[in-house]
Amino acid sequence: MAVRNYETVFILTPVLNESQVQETVEKFSQVLKENSADIINTESWGLKKLAYPIQKKNTGYYFLVEFTGEGNIVDVLELAFRRDERVIRFLTTVLDKHAVEYAGRRRKGEMNQPKPKTTEAVG
Repeated sequence: MAVRNYETVFILTPVLNESQVQETVEKFSQVLKENSADIINTESWGLKKLAYPIQKKNTGYYFLVEFTGEGNIVDVLELAFRRDERVIRFLTTVLDKHAVEYAGRRRKGEMNQPKPKTTEAVG
């Protein structure tokens, strides 16, 4: 099987305290590592307002995990998400070569930089 690049965003319930949130994120990182996935990047986007209420909650802790893996790694991870009541939503996508390049540039902070001003010759 070929190794593919994936990106997962999941939302945790807002009733958790900081240590419970970190414990939950570590649990899913461990699921990936146990199934021989390489975690490239993990980002905490913090507590954000949801677009619409989910399970009578209006906010949630957002997390992004970028990883590489092969085979049924997504099935294993999503089964772990479904079994954990602290996760209220998740979405996993396969990244193509352009998305991988974009994600790398975003991690380095190259996105949303002001463009250098060019001076035009007045003639």
